[in-house]
Order: sequence, then C-alpha cells, then structure tokens
Amino acid sequence: MRRRQFLQSSLAAPAVLSTAPAFSAPATTGRSLEKLRVAVLGTGFRGQSHLDLLLRRDDCVVTAIADIDQRMIGMTKELFAKAGAPAPVVYDQGPEDYLRLLETEDLDAVMIATPWRWHTPMAVAAMRKGRYVGVEVCGAFSLDECWELVRTHEATGSQLFFLENVCYRRDVMAVLNMVRQGLFGELLHLEGGYQHDLRNVKFNDGVEAYGGGVEFGPKAFHEARWRTAHSVLRNGDLYPTHGVGPVANYININRGNRFVGLTSMASKARGLHEYIVNHPKGGPSHPNAKVEFKLGDKVTTLLSTVNGETVVLHHDTNLPRPYSLGFRVQGTKGLWMDVNQSLHLEGTTEAHRWAAAAPFLEKYDHPLWQRMADRAEGAGHGGMDFFLVNAFVEAAKANAVAPIDVYDAATWLAITPLSEQSVAQGGTLQAFPDFTNGKWMDRAADFATGGY
Repeated sequence: MRRRQFLQSSLAAPAVLSTAPAFSAPATTGRSLEKLRVAVLGTGFRGQSHLDLLLRRDDCVVTAIADIDQRMIGMTKELFAKAGAPAPVVYDQGPEDYLRLLETEDLDAVMIATPWRWHTPMAVAAMRKGRYVGVEVCGAFSLDECWELVRTHEATGSQLFFLENVCYRRDVMAVLNMVRQGLFGELLHLEGGYQHDLRNVKFNDGVEAYGGGVEFGPKAFHEARWRTAHSVLRNGDLYPTHGVGPVANYININRGNRFVGLTSMASKARGLHEYIVNHPKGGPSHPNAKVEFKLGDKVTTLLSTVNGETVVLHHDTNLPRPYSLGFRVQGTKGLWMDVNQSLHLEGTTEAHRWAAAAPFLEKYDHPLWQRMADRAEGAGHGGMDFFLVNAFVEAAKANAVAPIDVYDAATWLAITPLSEQSVAQGGTLQAFPDFTNGKWMDRAADFATGGY
C-alpha cells in the first residue's frame, strides 16, 4: 500500500481545470516588443538552462519564477545575481502557485519546464490569460490532453511554441537543407528516436550530480523524484519528440502531409531491475529490487503518412548503450545515417559504399547556423539551445505563430498515448487524429525559412 500511495501521488494530475482563470483577451497580433517580459515555471536544471540564455539577452527580462523546490530556487537566484539582473518575484507556495503568478504578474510570455504532468495544465492556464507560451517536451497522457491544447489556442488566439531543441541541431538542420535541395530524392523512409542510457538519471540518492544510487521517488534527487514512476506504470514511447520533430520537418507533417496510422510493440522490462540489483548501493535485498517496471526496455513505433512515407521511432533509455537519436533519412537518391555519421548519394559518392557525412554537412550547413553560430557558442546541447531560445524570444516579441506550433505539439505528443494503446493491444494499428482539422493541406512548410 505504501508503494501504491507513492506512485499515485507521483503521477497525480493537478486540479487545474476547475481553478483555471477565465479567458483573457488574446494578445495583439503583429506586435513588436523591444523587451519581452517572461516568467519561467519550473527552475530545475532544464529551466535554469533556459534562464541562463534569457538572462544573457538585452531584449527580454525575466520578472518571475515558480517552483516548489527551494534548492532549485536558490540555484536560480544565483543565476540572476551572476548576470547582474534584478531578482525575480518567486512563487513557491505550493504546486498551483503558478496560477497566482499568472493572475498577478504583467507578462508577455511564459516558459514551462516542469515535470511532464504539469505541462498541459500550465500551458492551458497561461494561454487562457493571453500569454505567449513556450512548453518543454515530453509525451502526452491522453489524446484529450492534445485536443485541449489545440482548442485552447483556437479559442483564445494565444500562441504555443513547443520547445523541441533537436529540430535546431546543426547536423539535423544541414540534412533539412539537403532534403529541401533534393539531394536524397523523394523521401520514402525515416527513423529517429530517444536512445539514451538514463539509468543514473532515473535513480539518484541526492548527490550533487547524476549517478548516485538506486533511489527514486521522495528519497531521490531532481528527475528521479518523478520521472522513474512513469517507467513503473506506463508502457509505450514515453518521449517521442526528439526523434519525430526533425523527421516531421523533413516530410512536412501538418504542412502538406500528416500521420495517418501508428503501431507499437515493446520488449520485456529488465534493465532497471538489473541496475538496482547490481549497483553497489542496491542489491537483491534492496526494497526497489522488488519493484516491477512496466516500461519495455525497447519500444519500437511505426508510423505511416498520407503521402506514403514510413517512419520508425525508437525508445531505449533503460539499457547500457551509447547516446544516439538514430536518425535515418532515405530517399530515391540516397540516405543519411546518424548512427554511423555516414551517407550515400547515388552518382555522387562511391557505389555501394558509405561516405563520411561530415563534408556534406559542412557544405550544406543551414543558413541559420551559418549566420549565428558564433552567438550559439557556450549554449547547451552543442549550441542548439541558443537557436531554440532565440526563436522563442523573437516569435514571442512579434506574437507570431511559432515555428513549432500547437498543432505540431499535439501531433508529436499524441504518439505516446497512441503507442501505449497499441502496445496494450499487442501492436494493433491506431488511427492518427488530424489535430489541424484539414488545415494541413494548405499550411506552408516554413520551419527555419525566416530569421529564426
């Protein structure tokens, strides 16, 4: 009973629908702000990364933060002091104090970097108040949640920017440039995923850095306090957007193309149990060695599109492995493989042999990176976080439709509940909703075609 109570409390949904503020008037379109007023909800390591980049800019000011972790709030205050910025107003009176922030603060935009279960309630509440919303990535808990994001946007006019940073990764954008120039011919098959050994993230006993032990839940530190519970209770592709985001841009999903079907299968779960049993701080007698993890160690998802491409997504976070998002872009004239950093282009590279991708990625470096690579130095994840935050700030200042918008968010997030349903039904094919309600037929494929 104690374990059941912990798991239920770890995943409990915030009661936000009954307390959400009434709709405010939508923000004026076509605005041009010299300085963007931003609040950040969630000041863990991801939130602090965003804050660091925001505080470097002279065209925005972070006025308020909300969190319930005093340790993270303290670390965040140090960032403000280091940047010489005025201290923010802190909202820390419980998990729903962000509602008071939205009601009180005079804001243009909100960035959300909290645990997954809070993303949609917070985004909905902020859109209802007319704020420009940036929300971090995860997977949805239901299709209803995805529709709620779309319908709130359509009802209020408030914009949502889905903060998928891998879309701005330098090699990913170079390949996007190559795709748009036709180097791979007509695209037929693509792959991507989240393949990242996170065992030392999902178990941590409070040491300064990740990798400290075999604890999760209340005894643990940072993400291990909440993230591991999803592996106990859920089975599907829980984190699809790093893989599907770039792939969606390559084949113009929601912009002349859309997903129509999905099927998923999951392997058995062994990796997290083995980690506990074999860890120096664990062992067969450790209480967590008795936990039964539901999440399959390798989840494979296959999607089909209305234009005839196939897409395979991989979720693999509980086994020993090197990091790779596993991108593959294959067309009638050749292919690029991220995992071996190679490509083949018929008539250009040697027949039947791989060629190193690096010279081509340099030659076809995306114009955004060519223009602003120096500004990205020192930013997180190899510089791509600069491009993400820069795009958010520039779009929010203009109140422009986000380059990764609410329809993209709903589509990519929906992969998780659809995959959970498919796995539970033995791989049964799931129909993929059209969150654009037909607008995909007319929308332009314009990601990264302008200033950001």
